[in-house]
Amino acid sequence: MSEGDKAENKFDEFKGKAKENLGKATDNDQWKAEGKTEQSKSKLKQAGEKVKDALSPDDKPKSG
Repeated sequence: MSEGDKAENKFDEFKGKAKENLGKATDNDQWKAEGKTEQSKSKLKQAGEKVKDALSPDDKPKSG
């Protein structure tokens, strides 16, 4: 995973947190829910990328 992808996922997580907090401040349930959803998606992407990073080409099974 490139550093750019990692930064983008972290930024998306930050945006979700900001949206959730704005929803709390304005008592907007839709923004709170959207913010939580964005954070969850970002964290899931980050977890998937960590698994990919952990599997270096040497760790993958060889065919043949």
